[in-house]
Amino acid sequence: MRKFFLTLCLGLSLLIFPFCLITSLPAMAAVNSEMVKSEVDLQGAIDSFLTSLPKDYYTVMKIDTLKNIVKKDNAFLIDVRQPSEYASGHIPNAINIPLQTLTTHLDKIPKNRPVILYCTTGYRSALGVMSLRILGYTNIRAFPPSIQGWKAAGETLEK
Repeated sequence: MRKFFLTLCLGLSLLIFPFCLITSLPAMAAVNSEMVKSEVDLQGAIDSFLTSLPKDYYTVMKIDTLKNIVKKDNAFLIDVRQPSEYASGHIPNAINIPLQTLTTHLDKIPKNRPVILYCTTGYRSALGVMSLRILGYTNIRAFPPSIQGWKAAGETLEK
Protein backbone atom coordinates (compact mmCIF):
# COMPACT_ATOMS: atom_id res chain seq x y z
CA MET A 1 0.00 0.00 0.00
CA ARG A 2 2.87 2.34 0.78
CA LYS A 3 4.42 1.56 -2.60
CA PHE A 4 1.10 2.41 -4.24
CA PHE A 5 0.81 5.64 -2.27
CA LEU A 6 4.35 6.70 -3.18
CA THR A 7 3.60 5.95 -6.83
CA LEU A 8 0.45 8.06 -6.57
CA CYS A 9 2.43 10.93 -5.03
CA LEU A 10 5.06 10.67 -7.76
CA GLY A 11 2.36 10.75 -10.42
CA LEU A 12 0.76 13.81 -8.86
CA SER A 13 4.12 15.56 -8.62
CA LEU A 14 4.72 14.90 -12.31
CA LEU A 15 1.39 16.58 -13.05
CA ILE A 16 2.17 19.56 -10.83
CA PHE A 17 5.82 20.08 -11.88
CA PRO A 18 5.08 21.43 -15.40
CA PHE A 19 2.65 23.94 -13.89
CA CYS A 20 5.41 25.16 -11.58
CA LEU A 21 7.72 25.74 -14.54
CA ILE A 22 5.10 27.86 -16.28
CA THR A 23 4.44 29.95 -13.20
CA SER A 24 6.73 32.94 -12.77
CA LEU A 25 9.33 32.93 -10.01
CA PRO A 26 7.95 36.00 -8.22
CA ALA A 27 4.55 34.35 -8.00
CA MET A 28 6.15 31.20 -6.65
CA ALA A 29 7.98 33.25 -4.03
CA ALA A 30 4.68 34.72 -2.85
CA VAL A 31 3.62 31.56 -1.03
CA ASN A 32 1.63 32.62 1.98
CA SER A 33 1.37 30.97 5.37
CA GLU A 34 -2.07 29.53 4.54
CA MET A 35 -0.61 27.40 1.75
CA VAL A 36 2.17 26.18 4.02
CA LYS A 37 -0.41 25.37 6.71
CA SER A 38 -2.57 23.40 4.26
CA GLU A 39 0.47 21.39 3.14
CA VAL A 40 1.21 20.53 6.76
CA ASP A 41 -2.44 19.56 7.28
CA LEU A 42 -2.36 17.37 4.17
CA GLN A 43 0.83 15.67 5.35
CA GLY A 44 -0.76 15.02 8.74
CA ALA A 45 -3.89 13.61 7.12
CA ILE A 46 -1.85 11.30 4.89
CA ASP A 47 0.26 10.17 7.81
CA SER A 48 -2.88 9.49 9.85
CA PHE A 49 -4.39 7.49 6.98
CA LEU A 50 -1.27 5.37 6.46
CA THR A 51 -0.78 4.62 10.13
CA SER A 52 -4.44 3.64 10.56
CA LEU A 53 -4.34 0.97 7.84
CA PRO A 54 -5.13 -2.47 9.27
CA LYS A 55 -2.66 -5.32 8.91
CA ASP A 56 -4.70 -6.90 6.12
CA TYR A 57 -4.89 -3.60 4.16
CA TYR A 58 -8.58 -4.22 3.50
CA THR A 59 -7.86 -7.44 1.62
CA VAL A 60 -9.13 -10.97 1.21
CA MET A 61 -6.04 -13.06 0.49
CA LYS A 62 -7.38 -16.59 0.10
CA ILE A 63 -9.82 -18.03 -2.41
CA ASP A 64 -11.62 -20.08 0.27
CA THR A 65 -12.07 -16.95 2.36
CA LEU A 66 -13.48 -15.11 -0.65
CA LYS A 67 -15.92 -17.94 -1.35
CA ASN A 68 -17.06 -17.97 2.30
CA ILE A 69 -17.64 -14.21 2.36
CA VAL A 70 -19.62 -14.41 -0.87
CA LYS A 71 -21.72 -17.30 0.39
CA LYS A 72 -22.27 -16.35 4.04
CA ASP A 73 -22.29 -12.54 3.83
CA ASN A 74 -23.71 -12.17 0.31
CA ALA A 75 -20.63 -10.20 -0.77
CA PHE A 76 -20.89 -8.11 -3.91
CA LEU A 77 -18.03 -8.79 -6.38
CA ILE A 78 -16.83 -6.05 -8.70
CA ASP A 79 -14.38 -6.70 -11.52
CA VAL A 80 -12.62 -3.37 -12.11
CA ARG A 81 -10.94 -4.48 -15.33
CA GLN A 82 -11.87 -3.19 -18.77
CA PRO A 83 -15.00 -4.66 -20.43
CA SER A 84 -12.92 -6.70 -22.90
CA GLU A 85 -10.99 -8.27 -20.01
CA TYR A 86 -14.23 -9.01 -18.17
CA ALA A 87 -15.75 -10.59 -21.29
CA SER A 88 -12.76 -12.94 -21.61
CA GLY A 89 -13.68 -14.49 -18.25
CA HIS A 90 -14.52 -13.32 -14.73
CA ILE A 91 -15.25 -14.70 -11.28
CA PRO A 92 -18.84 -16.03 -11.23
CA ASN A 93 -21.51 -13.48 -10.26
CA ALA A 94 -19.14 -10.51 -10.48
CA ILE A 95 -20.29 -7.35 -12.19
CA ASN A 96 -18.01 -5.17 -14.30
CA ILE A 97 -17.37 -1.58 -13.30
CA PRO A 98 -14.04 -0.47 -14.82
CA LEU A 99 -11.82 1.41 -12.39
CA GLN A 100 -12.04 4.68 -14.33
CA THR A 101 -15.84 4.64 -14.01
CA LEU A 102 -16.24 3.71 -10.33
CA THR A 103 -17.32 7.18 -9.28
CA THR A 104 -19.96 7.37 -12.01
CA HIS A 105 -21.48 4.07 -10.86
CA LEU A 106 -21.67 4.62 -7.11
CA ASP A 107 -25.39 3.89 -7.27
CA LYS A 108 -24.52 0.28 -8.18
CA ILE A 109 -22.17 -0.20 -5.22
CA PRO A 110 -24.01 -1.25 -2.04
CA LYS A 111 -23.09 0.13 1.36
CA ASN A 112 -25.02 -2.45 3.37
CA ARG A 113 -23.04 -5.60 2.51
CA PRO A 114 -19.41 -6.52 1.83
CA VAL A 115 -18.03 -5.39 -1.52
CA ILE A 116 -14.90 -7.03 -2.93
CA LEU A 117 -12.97 -5.61 -5.87
CA TYR A 118 -10.58 -7.54 -8.08
CA CYS A 119 -8.68 -7.02 -11.32
CA THR A 120 -5.85 -8.87 -13.07
CA THR A 121 -2.99 -8.48 -10.60
CA GLY A 122 -4.31 -6.40 -7.70
CA TYR A 123 -3.11 -2.93 -8.67
CA ARG A 124 -6.40 -1.55 -10.01
CA SER A 125 -8.40 -3.12 -7.20
CA ALA A 126 -6.11 -1.37 -4.66
CA LEU A 127 -6.77 1.95 -6.39
CA GLY A 128 -10.48 1.23 -6.30
CA VAL A 129 -10.46 0.33 -2.60
CA MET A 130 -8.56 3.51 -1.75
CA SER A 131 -10.90 5.66 -3.86
CA LEU A 132 -14.08 4.20 -2.39
CA ARG A 133 -12.70 4.40 1.16
CA ILE A 134 -11.98 8.10 0.60
CA LEU A 135 -15.61 8.47 -0.55
CA GLY A 136 -16.82 6.98 2.75
CA TYR A 137 -17.37 3.33 1.87
CA THR A 138 -16.39 1.21 4.87
CA ASN A 139 -17.44 -2.14 3.42
CA ILE A 140 -14.86 -2.31 0.62
CA ARG A 141 -12.06 -4.85 0.36
CA ALA A 142 -9.81 -6.12 -2.41
CA PHE A 143 -8.96 -9.62 -3.58
CA PRO A 144 -5.24 -9.20 -4.47
CA PRO A 145 -4.75 -12.69 -5.91
CA SER A 146 -7.24 -11.31 -8.44
CA ILE A 147 -8.17 -13.15 -11.61
CA GLN A 148 -4.65 -14.55 -12.04
CA GLY A 149 -4.79 -16.24 -8.64
CA TRP A 150 -8.32 -17.47 -9.32
CA LYS A 151 -7.26 -19.07 -12.61
CA ALA A 152 -4.02 -20.48 -11.16
CA ALA A 153 -6.08 -22.27 -8.50
CA GLY A 154 -8.11 -23.94 -11.26
CA GLU A 155 -11.34 -22.11 -10.38
CA THR A 156 -13.98 -21.73 -13.05
CA LEU A 157 -14.55 -18.51 -14.95
CA GLU A 158 -17.87 -17.17 -16.12
CA LYS A 159 -18.17 -15.64 -19.58
